[in-house]
Amino acid sequence: MRSAFSLAAAALALGSSHAAIAQKAVVPPVEDPSPEMGVFEGDYLVVGAAAIYGPSYDGSDDYVISPIPLVQGRIGGIGISPRGSGVALDFIDDADGPGPYLSLGPVVGIRTARDGDSEDEVVELLPDLETAIEVGAAAGIGFSGVLNPYDTLTFSADARWDVAGAHDGMLVSPSVSYLTPLSRAAVAALSVRAQYADDSFSDYYYTVTPEAAAVTGLPAFDADGGFNQAGVNLLLGFDLNGDLTDGGLAAFVAGGYTRMLGDAKQTPFTSIRGSADQWLGAAGIAYVF
Repeated sequence: MRSAFSLAAAALALGSSHAAIAQKAVVPPVEDPSPEMGVFEGDYLVVGAAAIYGPSYDGSDDYVISPIPLVQGRIGGIGISPRGSGVALDFIDDADGPGPYLSLGPVVGIRTARDGDSEDEVVELLPDLETAIEVGAAAGIGFSGVLNPYDTLTFSADARWDVAGAHDGMLVSPSVSYLTPLSRAAVAALSVRAQYADDSFSDYYYTVTPEAAAVTGLPAFDADGGFNQAGVNLLLGFDLNGDLTDGGLAAFVAGGYTRMLGDAKQTPFTSIRGSADQWLGAAGIAYVF
């Protein structure tokens, strides 16, 4: 169950950092009052792949399908949690404790946007943006047994800074997530999230300079920082042999909605060439070792 949830979260690129906590806190429902964790008892590794259907850039109304590899697990007491285009580590080894469950460690990700595949003929007139490499920290706290003995409620956040000289900015992504098993073979998770970005990030992705306006015909626009998006995501994970605790093949589907906010909504890249309403879908398969 933990693996199915973590992989689906990665496939959606939710920006949620509660996968590491969920893998500690959630125990699959069984009739035995002292259930065994099976393949998740010690070290384990999940590898898989997913296809994501979503906007070609944040604020676009053109949609593309993109593949994404997935890795998640726990090795030597260190949790590994996927991000949309990166990974986070959890150095707090409290998986066997009574809770609440903490998560803290580094996070790194790669951000590509408007890099030649925006699918918009006007936006494509502009030079491609550079790839950002974002490094920072991920932290969270999770509580199990909220509405039933096997669920998890998690509060978490990532803070990241670009170290590659692309946007040279900072962003913070808080989220609240709820996970619960539906059966021995299925799990569901709901996540609500937001994103805050500083002036440098917003200027790089959302400003339309006078030079860009002359090339595209769009009005000039000067973007400032602030909350630039908020969204909700729902996912379902399924073990293909009916038991999420014994490893093997698992599949998942997920969908989400994001609303662009502030200057990310007002920029002509969104308000004229795109849409503030952003939809996302994902499906994938994984193997648990």
